[in-house]
Amino acid sequence: MDKIYDVAIIGAGPGGYVAAIRASQLGLSACVVEKDTPGGICLNWGCIPSKSLIHQASEFAALADMEKLGIRVDRSGFQYGRVQAKSRDAAKTLARGVAGLLKKNKVDVLSAVGSIAAVGKVALKGGALDGKIVHAKNIILATGSRPLELSGFVIDETMVLSSTGILAMVELPKELVILGAGAIGCEFAHVMNAFGVKVTLVEMAGHILPSEDFEVAQVVDAAFRKAGIDILVGTKAVSWKTRNGRSAVSIDKGGQKSELCCDKMLAAFGRVPNTQGIGLEMVGVRLNGRGYIETGDYGQTNIPGIFAIGDITTSPALAHVASREGEIAVEFIAGRTPRPSKVPPDLVPSAVYCEPQVAGFGLREDGDKVNNRNVKKSVFPYRGAGKSVATGKTEGLVKILADVDTGEILGAHVVGLNATELIHELLLAKSSEMVVEDIAAMIHAHPTLSEAVMEAARGINDSPIHL
Repeated sequence: MDKIYDVAIIGAGPGGYVAAIRASQLGLSACVVEKDTPGGICLNWGCIPSKSLIHQASEFAALADMEKLGIRVDRSGFQYGRVQAKSRDAAKTLARGVAGLLKKNKVDVLSAVGSIAAVGKVALKGGALDGKIVHAKNIILATGSRPLELSGFVIDETMVLSSTGILAMVELPKELVILGAGAIGCEFAHVMNAFGVKVTLVEMAGHILPSEDFEVAQVVDAAFRKAGIDILVGTKAVSWKTRNGRSAVSIDKGGQKSELCCDKMLAAFGRVPNTQGIGLEMVGVRLNGRGYIETGDYGQTNIPGIFAIGDITTSPALAHVASREGEIAVEFIAGRTPRPSKVPPDLVPSAVYCEPQVAGFGLREDGDKVNNRNVKKSVFPYRGAGKSVATGKTEGLVKILADVDTGEILGAHVVGLNATELIHELLLAKSSEMVVEDIAAMIHAHPTLSEAVMEAARGINDSPIHL
């Protein structure tokens, strides 16, 4: 291929396609090399279809509220296959949208497997472009991640499912064991339970959602148990075997061994970076001890002209992080000096879309140490907000961790209805260097859930009104 691009991007997920579009906006010629449908795992087999399932599960569960009003609901015609088909439609619609945006921005989409052949060269494999070489002044690696497999639990998408496998499932199992109670595990626990599947969550850590604040996780734990989900924490899944067409999962809880029987298992142990087979060894791109690409400012690797973004780096494995890293990298390539030069970890929001929802950023009471800071926490329960009581959604709380001396927000965590939306008021305040008094003094509309944020901010100075 004769054309020399300003930037060639390997991978068209939320990091890659955003980087390509931003590059075009900045006047750079760009191409993306993608073996599958633009949008990556997140759009096609992750974030988007799973949120469609979660929405439909919540709608289905809400039928019980209609029955409390005396309305008879006939569920006999329910077909989970239609639920799954609707989730696929959502993914396909957005994938077409991404393809349209790339075309609109004059980004060349090369359907092939891409790998580094040399500095400034990307080798293409497969399809009509097999054997071709793309020449580019800069290369951005955005190849994402894949599900982690543990010994004894090889993902076959029949008995042991990945997140992709469970999204492709068109019939519900009667009993499901979920191995790993992180964001993916908890989201699917909510979905499957809402549709009547008997769910057991198995987690090695001391509480579910181990990456989230423990106080927030306790609220989800209580809600899950109330909904009939069995939860085993401090428990290790050892192995499994087939018995009478079903699975028998061996578990170990503090030395006490037992078995769980189920129809299917979801392996939600985590994810690993896709750094193999992309030509890193051809130019000497450096990896850390866990197989992630080491990057400095602007996503630069140790090799000039080669950048890495998203799940293949050590930054949080979140779609919104990958997107921002892609923008930072191409802005630097375009001659700008983006600030900050890398995504600040304490300004990255997490979001878990189970019911109740969970969101947070920054300091965790149980997970971080802050030297020489006078840290205080304020917790305001949802039940203290009029909107929560009016809607019957009183499960939840807003938690703020702040420096008492300066008012600086060090971390915030929300669990409850619309938590994934509410977190951004606190995050905006943090990123704008506002203090808790600024939120406390701002007039919030009544009745709204956001009043719980205001009251939590007031609590840092011991002045909440409704508690």
